[in-house]
Amino acid sequence: MTTDRVFQRSPFPAAPPSRRQMLAALIATPVLPALAQFRVEVTGVGLTQLPIALAPFRGQAQAPQKMAAIVQADLERSGQFRAVDADGAALDETTRPDLALWRKKNADSLLAGSVALSSNGRFDVRFRLWDVVKGQDLGGQSFLVTPGDLRLVAHRIADFIHEKLTGERGVFSTRIAYVTRTTTRTGARYSLWVADADGENAQSALSSPESIISPAWSPLGDQLAYVSFESRKPVVYVHDVASGRRRLIANFRGSNSAPAWAPDGRTLAVTLSRDGGSQLYTIDANGGEPRRLMQSAGIDTEPAFSGDGRSIYFVSDRGGAPQIYKVGVSGGDAERVTFTGNYNISPSVSPDGRWLAYISRAGGAFKLQVMDLVSGSVNAITDTTADENPSFAPNSRLIVYATEQQGREALMTTTLDGKIKARLAGQAGDIREPDWGPFQKP
Repeated sequence: MTTDRVFQRSPFPAAPPSRRQMLAALIATPVLPALAQFRVEVTGVGLTQLPIALAPFRGQAQAPQKMAAIVQADLERSGQFRAVDADGAALDETTRPDLALWRKKNADSLLAGSVALSSNGRFDVRFRLWDVVKGQDLGGQSFLVTPGDLRLVAHRIADFIHEKLTGERGVFSTRIAYVTRTTTRTGARYSLWVADADGENAQSALSSPESIISPAWSPLGDQLAYVSFESRKPVVYVHDVASGRRRLIANFRGSNSAPAWAPDGRTLAVTLSRDGGSQLYTIDANGGEPRRLMQSAGIDTEPAFSGDGRSIYFVSDRGGAPQIYKVGVSGGDAERVTFTGNYNISPSVSPDGRWLAYISRAGGAFKLQVMDLVSGSVNAITDTTADENPSFAPNSRLIVYATEQQGREALMTTTLDGKIKARLAGQAGDIREPDWGPFQKP
């Protein structure tokens, strides 16, 4: 099999090539250590955006985080809001604002709040949201948190605003997982990270001199399945995020790869070559004997469950080139899903079941595509050429993916129409394999 036909999350025994290696587009300069901190750069203009004024929180100068700025970045990244200048506004959650003034500024809503340092070293954060057009108090909340939780509180405030003004849950307090590859004096180092949805506050879950690929969040967001090459072959583990403990799920003869959780969290779909050739199986989330889904003469890999758990989307070359297919969770005949282009991989199904994101190769470029599963229409939503591994936000409104911009690895988020993109750019290093986690428990 040629390199051309090696799919992302390769099921083969050799260490997996990255998409950049497949494109022969690696930068020849040395790779520097990746940093856990990111910056957000939002580009593009959405067709419909809600204008909101976010006044600086009273007292936020004494806090290590600028609350209003974090909330603003969250809302802008969603593509559904645009900020109205509120510099110099002296407001907090107790203020009855002059809403006529904010109407003149063309703001539809207004956020005001405060941050106060308590005697025990915690911060008291309070806020209130106003509907400027209707003149209504939309409510507020208060939090008493350690300095390390201030960013989480800002994300929860953004979630509150998003739900109040759009009627849909925000995803700003959710988490993403991703993998970095860095070069040290002793060789390559691979790390699995868990970070806030904006890429900040990253914590290392695992580090290894051998490749780590295919992280996948469990439906409850408390576990990560992934593939490790530390045994000199791909093996599937499940990692408990809180405790750091892990358990072995699949270490059968040959390759074990591409884990995907069923929505009920009880089973995983995996790609195994134990019986010759890479085929799809389901296996209990605690391990055990796998059950083969189909008989195929081709490579079947990269499973992804539908939101209702009834179907599994996957990649297969059974027709001669990689395309995306769908099969019932109990097996049976597979149905081809993609027909545009001759090389389509890395399926991700939106939780609401309406959208399919995937990567398509055209003219040597790998681009993110979004298909409407109702109409079958497909849109290319990026202008980059090395896109990888799309993953939907739990509200189905955003996608995170890996790509390369100006010779640098980066994580990006995009709206489904591609009009609003946010770069979560590390200072250096090879950033790949993002997966967006589920909604956090209240």
